[in-house]
Amino acid sequence: MKHLFSRTYWEQRDVEQYIGKLLRYGVILSSLITVFGGVIYLLQHHSKTADYTPTPSGQPFPGVDQYLRELNTILSGVLSFDGAAIIQLGVLVLIATPIIRVAFSAFSFLIEKDYLYVCITLIVLAIILANMILGLH
Repeated sequence: MKHLFSRTYWEQRDVEQYIGKLLRYGVILSSLITVFGGVIYLLQHHSKTADYTPTPSGQPFPGVDQYLRELNTILSGVLSFDGAAIIQLGVLVLIATPIIRVAFSAFSFLIEKDYLYVCITLIVLAIILANMILGLH
């Protein structure tokens, strides 16, 4: 484990390959979760599709239900196999993928002792997280 944080370990491996795999696997995982949630959602709401009208009503889009806007209620919905909550989890995984990539980049710059890029990357990460936490509803 000690050599994992050494510069030679990261020089021998192509960090860009790891970042590419991280993004690829994040998108694939998100897609699988979303498709699974979509199937569950369709099975749970198959009788309600007859009442659905696809034409616009002129009203503003109301967005998702309130319980799908907070992480703890989404996770409890996933545990109860709520299709909409599983779809929302897939969206969250998709959003988290590039954020994890930025954090991984900061870590790899730190290992390489490139402190200017560590600072820049941490500023970008702080801006992203601040927008997520302090964003208006």
